[in-house]
Amino acid sequence: MKTLYLIRHAKSDHNGNLDDINRPLNIRGYHDAYGMSDVMNKKKFIPDLIISSPAIRAFSTALIFCRKFNINPSDIIINSNLYETDVNHYLDIVAHSDDKYDSIMLFAHNPTISNFANILTKPFNDNISTCGIIGITNNCTHWKNFADTIGELKLYDSPKNYSNKS
Repeated sequence: MKTLYLIRHAKSDHNGNLDDINRPLNIRGYHDAYGMSDVMNKKKFIPDLIISSPAIRAFSTALIFCRKFNINPSDIIINSNLYETDVNHYLDIVAHSDDKYDSIMLFAHNPTISNFANILTKPFNDNISTCGIIGITNNCTHWKNFADTIGELKLYDSPKNYSNKS
């Protein structure tokens, strides 16, 4: 069984002086990333591998999750095919992942990450919010077969589910 976690980067700053790829997280983004990484850690949904877009906001979100999971940040794989690309690139990244990993977390961007989730599992037909998490399991042994059948929606969570809880 393989599990894929899709995480849209946390809320970013829209400073007009920076190129899109260099936009950092804003205060809410940091708060949400720390909160959602804590949720994942408490549920023991800790990946074997983390792959991130090279965009600062996605990589920063991935770093926060690494800290919570006690994963060495140097183990994050940065893949430029997660930035300003299409679902086919995402499919290729998953299909070419090493089978020694049973769970992978991808940190990337809308609309592609939501479109990707919609392709992989039928129960999900929505837009992933910033720092939202989709967990999909598939009863396969090879990542190249992950998208061959519809996966099971294991997790659908968002910072919005915790906004009024302290």
